[in-house]
Amino acid sequence: MSVNILTAIKNIATSPIGELRSYYESRNRANSMGEALENYIKDVFAGTLAEVDESKRLEKFEQIFSYQGNQNNPPDVIIRDGDAIEVKKIESPLSQLALNSSYPKAKIYSDSPMITTACRNCESWVEKDIIYAVGVVNGSNLTKLFLVYGVDYAASAEIYERIKSVISLGVNTIQDVEFATTKELGRVNRVDPLGITYLRIRGMWGIENPAKVFSYVFTPTPNAEFDFAAIINSDKYDSFSSNDKAEIESLIGGNFAIADIRIKTPDNPSILRNAKLIKFHR
Repeated sequence: MSVNILTAIKNIATSPIGELRSYYESRNRANSMGEALENYIKDVFAGTLAEVDESKRLEKFEQIFSYQGNQNNPPDVIIRDGDAIEVKKIESPLSQLALNSSYPKAKIYSDSPMITTACRNCESWVEKDIIYAVGVVNGSNLTKLFLVYGVDYAASAEIYERIKSVISLGVNTIQDVEFATTKELGRVNRVDPLGITYLRIRGMWGIENPAKVFSYVFTPTPNAEFDFAAIINSDKYDSFSSNDKAEIESLIGGNFAIADIRIKTPDNPSILRNAKLIKFHR
């Protein structure tokens, strides 16, 4: 299989891990559950879950990923000549996702001011699909994992930019306040009589958990030790090679299922698009 979301799903289904944090701490690869989850996502895409030699694992990462990012700028990972991945850890099955200063992405673009220079220059690219990997953790265990593409989950950038611009314009028209140019919603200089204090006005974005967003097509498995779901629109699913699709479809049976569903289009919910729901549990 080539490296894509189907690769990851196959590795997740066929190579179960018990306590995620203990697994990565024992290999000196994580100091927190958030780090452990990010490492797990990279391993399932790279096929390195069983690799104990750290040098070989890092060499494989270099081959598979063109970028491994930081916590402050999305995405967390970019597959070389492939999709971007953003990993989110939550502790309750229906918790909202905190995105902080970055609004949700349907896709990511190389000219976005929200990405780093290293991300922009990691390879020759203009736009990429982005996968949101949302993991629910309970102590040191990963209990639920949901994979969904941004185009099926978030509205187009213009939707978020419009509201951001309206708010920024409104803030900057307040009388008798000295504003400065900023990439944030606003910045006020010389707040105090000495003119030495400033105020940054920042947006704090969040989005509903995909398990809640897609509750009209997805029902969690009660009392499952681990519950997994992925939603992939049919255009994306059909773009994968026949071999990749054959391998993932060969797993159908028992606790592993693939269903044809129809999902709402984020920019216009009255339009439904065809998609695949891939789910399994143990």
